[in-house]
Amino acid sequence: MAWLERGYHGAMDYMTRHGHKRTRPTLLVPGTRSIISVRLDYFPQGDEAQASVTGEFAEISRYARGRDYHKVLRQGLQRLADALALEFGPFSYRAFTDSAPVMEVELARLAGLGWRGKHTLLLSRTGSWFFLGELYTDLDLDADAPETGHCGQCRACLDICPTQAFVAPYVLDARRCISYLTIEHPGSIPEALRPLMGNRIYGCDDCQAVCPWNRFATGPGHPDFHPRQALDQTRLVDLFSWSAAEFEQRLAGSPIRRIGHERWLRNIAVALGNGPATDAALAALEQRRDDPSPVVREHVAWALGRLAGTSARPAP
Repeated sequence: MAWLERGYHGAMDYMTRHGHKRTRPTLLVPGTRSIISVRLDYFPQGDEAQASVTGEFAEISRYARGRDYHKVLRQGLQRLADALALEFGPFSYRAFTDSAPVMEVELARLAGLGWRGKHTLLLSRTGSWFFLGELYTDLDLDADAPETGHCGQCRACLDICPTQAFVAPYVLDARRCISYLTIEHPGSIPEALRPLMGNRIYGCDDCQAVCPWNRFATGPGHPDFHPRQALDQTRLVDLFSWSAAEFEQRLAGSPIRRIGHERWLRNIAVALGNGPATDAALAALEQRRDDPSPVVREHVAWALGRLAGTSARPAP
């Protein structure tokens, strides 16, 4: 509640609309007696995670390069519920994964799946490259012991943040977070933050990539989360050329689709403005100079101006 009062949630107004349902599970699902918390790894073995750098290629958060995790986890939770029904008989339950006022990280900590890292994500002895899901049930189950923290004096995740979005250990100001800016934030991205975003067009993995515990990530990760549409190695100019129809078709079944074509172009325009002033980048931005969206036009103009300032050639 203190976090919300400080406005750290930015434009995510939905976080204020649920009252105490987030912290009191029986208000969200009456009759809940036990919550089963699960994790599903997504990081593919052999993919070396490193902090992003500015360049001609797009940087997309690893969790979003494959299939929409909501669908995969829901299917897994349903199979778990079916297996429990065979063991205990019919019971009442509801499945959640990042889709309702549920304190997933805290529930997972209480269930012994890990501890809250200073970057606010759940962290375990095998890293943090995983999704969380829950079954709210009316079953009477024994509780597992909570996990204790093992971050010690490490500040790697806090110090690596490109926009310095961490107000303090365990406290994130979402308004400065690149994941928030590229996904949740509507409209214009604050100009002061644009140069800090580099080539990140959807999410940011820097605070996870630098975490020492992720050296012990086991892999291989769920095959549904392996990259599709070459989203791990695609040039910004190629992604910027997608029409609205191509965006919908190519990203069908992807979590990226929810941001819509306008935010997609907005984010890529910023990344192009942070990259090298190549002929391809300038031509791509020129093609969108008169885009129907005022938001896209604004960010394209900013990118062209920024590239003009880093190039010896005259501005287009």
